[in-house]
Amino acid sequence: MPESPGLPDLSGLVALVTGAGGNVGRGIARRLAAAGAAVVAHYWSSADSARKLAEEIRSAGGAADWERADLRDPADVDALVRAVVEKFGRVDVLVNNAGVQPVCPLPEMGFGQWRDMFGGNVDSTFLTTQAVARQLISQGHGGSITSIASIEALQPAPNHAHYSASKAAVLMYARAAALEYAPHGIRVNVVSPGLIGHEGLDEEWPDGVARWVDAAPLGRLGTPEDVGNACAFLASPLAGWITGQNLVVDGGVSARPTW
Repeated sequence: MPESPGLPDLSGLVALVTGAGGNVGRGIARRLAAAGAAVVAHYWSSADSARKLAEEIRSAGGAADWERADLRDPADVDALVRAVVEKFGRVDVLVNNAGVQPVCPLPEMGFGQWRDMFGGNVDSTFLTTQAVARQLISQGHGGSITSIASIEALQPAPNHAHYSASKAAVLMYARAAALEYAPHGIRVNVVSPGLIGHEGLDEEWPDGVARWVDAAPLGRLGTPEDVGNACAFLASPLAGWITGQNLVVDGGVSARPTW
């Protein structure tokens, strides 16, 4: 895919984006492809969306494919990484974007809901990071792993106790992985988005959108491309001395005083 002005050059790199059939995942995959990377769009249930994304990237002159896997299953994750390597010969970049975000008041939350959240957000990140890191070590040239957390990893919201706790775990896991994989030249970082817009959000949650825009110093919701730009930067040589860090992409909301 032709390089987009303003993006770093990822030509020759192969990127795996999990949850690429969703809103944010599509934005990440598109920006990595626009920077020149070959992209594998992982999906679990959104096959049509992942396929259309890959076909869109191909139509624009890029290289892309789509693969299904249950990221809570170690065997499925290993098969996913093998499929990437079989298709493109290597893997250089992983973006752990797949996740879930149900809402439930804590007093009413069942243990099954808690475990489902950690399975979807933390277990998947652990397994995919470990599997891709094994492949990167075998290739011998390092690489980049970025996990998508949330500003709620540091600032909880009502009815999001399980989500906030899971994203805090993703953040700390990335820092620990950065420490242990650094001798192999593998950088591990986190992008923590704020509220990212999607079609129909204004109608679904008008009060929340209005409150966010009022609170954001930059005066707007985030876009999937905003998250994708951060991921492209962290995957690039421009971030070659950055690891174990949390890049907050929230339009400045977390800079606002809370008192």
